Amino acid sequence: MKSLVSLMIVLVVAGVAGASVANFDDLSLATNSYWSGNYTVDGTGGNYDTAYFNSGSAAFENHSDGDWASWGGFAYSNKIDTTTVGSGNQYSTYAGQAQSGNNFAVGYQGGYNPTTVFDAPTQISGLSVTNTTYAALDMLNGSGFSSKFGYRDNNGDGDYDDVGDYNGDYEDWFLLTIEGFDASSSSMGTVDFYLADYRFADNGQDYIVDTWESVDLSSLGVVKTLEFTLTSSDVGGFGINTPTYFAMDTIVPEPATMLLLGLGGLLLRRRKA
Repeated sequence: MKSLVSLMIVLVVAGVAGASVANFDDLSLATNSYWSGNYTVDGTGGNYDTAYFNSGSAAFENHSDGDWASWGGFAYSNKIDTTTVGSGNQYSTYAGQAQSGNNFAVGYQGGYNPTTVFDAPTQISGLSVTNTTYAALDMLNGSGFSSKFGYRDNNGDGDYDDVGDYNGDYEDWFLLTIEGFDASSSSMGTVDFYLADYRFADNGQDYIVDTWESVDLSSLGVVKTLEFTLTSSDVGGFGINTPTYFAMDTIVPEPATMLLLGLGGLLLRRRKA
């Protein structure tokens, strides 16, 4: 058993000690620009161009369609326009800056769940997320496809004062779920983070996230892959009406010493046994 635990320690050190922070500033971008795919493949029949970009000790999956100039998965950007509405501003962070440095990732659930794959199984301390400007302003103001959060015009007459309407009291929400998978693709659990939440009895507490917020992922343990899923209270016949985007920055691995302490405790218990 001692030999087995020693082997486990060696594997952890090899797989985790070299893990580095992914903050996207090791990716080259011109000022006020982004990268969202290679767009070299015609996406007809689901034949998308799948590519990965790397930051720190992680790879970020990207899918692009050269025929329709569409994409899904992850992109990276340094755009910080917080006022322009619509999909033309899909690469901007609503926080007005990156969490660290200049660059950040943009996740888009467009046919594919954004996915991150680590070089080796790694325990992640956490990461930072916020809204994109496109999603935030859409929730704040509504659009031709989606509802203004907190409001519902159920008879379509253009106001919110009829029976069945909601004038700021509708319990809207926009949720990011992060699921971890180990090297065998077994789920290690999920962590939820609300990018917007209008479920409070006091409407003054309703919010749309407009700053970078830390999300603790330590409960997932050692993972090889993270998969990101967006859900919303605002849905229609074709699925989510809220634009399925989020911004992400600064993925921080746990120090290898934390895992070694855990394994050391295991070894101590085995010796006592």
